Amino acid sequence: MITTGTARSGRRAAGIAILGTGSCLPSHVVGNDEVAAATGVTDEWIHRKTGIRARRRAKPDEATSDLAVAAGRAAMEAAGITAADLSLIVVATSTPDQPQPPTASVVADGLGAGRGAAAFDVNAVCSGFVFALNAAEHVLAAADSPYALVIGADVYSRILDPTDRRTAILFGDGAGAVVLGPARPGRGLLASRLAGFGAERDLIEVPAGGSRLPASEQTLAEGRHFFTMNGRGVRDFVDATVTPAIGAFLRDAGLEPGAVDHFVPHQANGRMLEDLSARLGIPAHRMRLTYEDFGNTGAASVPVTLDRAARRGELADGDLVLLAGFGGGMAMGLSLLRWQHP
Repeated sequence: MITTGTARSGRRAAGIAILGTGSCLPSHVVGNDEVAAATGVTDEWIHRKTGIRARRRAKPDEATSDLAVAAGRAAMEAAGITAADLSLIVVATSTPDQPQPPTASVVADGLGAGRGAAAFDVNAVCSGFVFALNAAEHVLAAADSPYALVIGADVYSRILDPTDRRTAILFGDGAGAVVLGPARPGRGLLASRLAGFGAERDLIEVPAGGSRLPASEQTLAEGRHFFTMNGRGVRDFVDATVTPAIGAFLRDAGLEPGAVDHFVPHQANGRMLEDLSARLGIPAHRMRLTYEDFGNTGAASVPVTLDRAARRGELADGDLVLLAGFGGGMAMGLSLLRWQHP
């Protein structure tokens, strides 16, 4: 069952599995030299601090929904279904096309899902995909059709201050998607835990543009519409909260860290992930990583990384996979599954 806060989660009878994955990364590659020039640092400094060498940027005419549609199509093709088979489309994003309607509605129309499939957005920032995955799983249990499409997509380049070295060096644009459907015995989603830590919400935020600080000449002049992040505070949050929570999640599931075949974390920062793996006792070679090539793609980072691992043939039938999203909110989402090979 899904749990929130500090409540415990347990194993569930497997009934829903990931049947296919897909991703979409914009074609425009932005190397460290280009980012460094605007932020006053160097390529060497960026790589030493983050492990990142490049990130992707959406074209001026590309929005979050465009990347989400492409990733969704790739996932459906891998799963062998069409949009007409879907009962549900969930898009996790904190960079929607516009405040209303939900980006998922735009995606549903772009995919040709017709009038039947429910569509909604989830905003849990970088944890969003895992939150959306768990929401879709439970909605799907009562749906008419056995298939759902879950997408994590973000275009952070539209909300970054290009001169802010705390954020501009880290983030890229992208989308990743999975199709959920019936699991074979012994396969599929096993356990999950969702948690929120609202008292620390100001570690990551976009201050203006909502009902508290509506857009105005003053908010624009003050740069209040840019994404801001307290990097040291985020790292302390991961060390003090996320790391022990993952350990407790595995213990509650009756597992040692060494039992995890594939650890797919949010691609926040390479150096942070190295420390996280060491603290958890999960061997580094079992981490699936994409940050070096794509940077931090927000809600897309977990599904993009999962898709790369799947398409490279790294995930064998029956492998134990741990997904971990964490970030703005502050929030954390964990999911454990037995991989079901098509």
